[in-house]
Parts: sequence; C-alpha cells; structure tokens
Amino acid sequence: MRDGLLAGFAAGLLAAGVLALPATSPAAAAEGRYGFGTPATPEELARFFAIPPDGRGLPPGRGTVARGATVFAEQCVACHGEKLEGIPTPGIGGDKLIGGRGSLATKTPVKTVESYWPYATTLFDYVKRAMPFSAPGSLPDDDVYAVVAYILSQAKIIGPDDTLDATTLPKVAMPNRDGFFPDPRPERRLYR
Repeated sequence: MRDGLLAGFAAGLLAAGVLALPATSPAAAAEGRYGFGTPATPEELARFFAIPPDGRGLPPGRGTVARGATVFAEQCVACHGEKLEGIPTPGIGGDKLIGGRGSLATKTPVKTVESYWPYATTLFDYVKRAMPFSAPGSLPDDDVYAVVAYILSQAKIIGPDDTLDATTLPKVAMPNRDGFFPDPRPERRLYR
C-alpha cells in the first residue's frame, strides 16, 4: 500500500510538472550534461570572481593610502581596531591585520596579512568580496584599492604615498611570498 502511494504521489508530481526528470543519455551524463538548468550568462558570472596573483580581472580604479585611512576609520576600525590590532571579542571582533612576520613556523604563529598572505591581489579579492562585515561587497573599487593600500602601508610593505591600481597591486612583493610551495599531491591535476 505504502509503495503504491509513493509511486502515485511521484507520478502526480511528474504529471503536474513539479518534478521533472532529465531526459539524459548515459553518454551525456558522463560528459557532465544532465538535461536541466540553463547556461549562466556573463552578467550572472560577473558576481563570482577570484583575482589571481597576476592581477587578471582587477577592476579599473585606484586608491591612495590617505583615502584608505579614511575608509578604514569609517568601515573597518570597529572590527579590526584603530591600529589594525584586531578585536578578539567573540561575535564582535575581527582579525589582527598586521604584525607577526616570521612567526608562522614558531609555537605561537600570528597569522596576518603581512605574515601569511602571499599575494596582495588576494587581499584585494577578499576585501572586495567579504568586507565590510556588515555589508559584504558594498565598497566601491576605489575604496577597496584604498583600504588595501592603507593596510599594506601600515604593515610597511608599501610606502605611505603609494597608490594602488590594477597595474601596481600585482607588483607588490608580500613578505611571505616565498613561504609557500607547490602542492605535490598527484590528484591535484584532477581538479584543473
């Protein structure tokens, strides 16, 4: 009785168009084509991005350290502190952003932008997508460049008068850039 009810319910959903089974051949399924969905448009894909180390995909714009200090004070200081020292209060605070150089191989590593992150473009990418915490992705590109310039300046990675843009940002040499090594796992090639 129960199996008959389930089969009848599924048949009703199919007939109503609520449940649609793809008409896909085993060959199409093996190629990753399943017969449902629609191709993503360029506009839909534009929301998803990752800026690689070489800077491909960085948007136009520019930011100065001085402008970054202003944006940081307005948007970031509540979580990261006035001196980028972080606020460790659970549920409120944000990570420490500077300091910790040379500490990663010690018993007390301090993981910050200057001690850990290998590429300045990664910092731009993260700030662009995830900050500020209260409104992720809301900063204009010029302000993202500026905040990144401010953080890197406070870490003494760039000068206080430097300007960052799509050309200069990928050229920033991060302190731990050479602290990473290629992933030797053979299965890694399966995901390319």
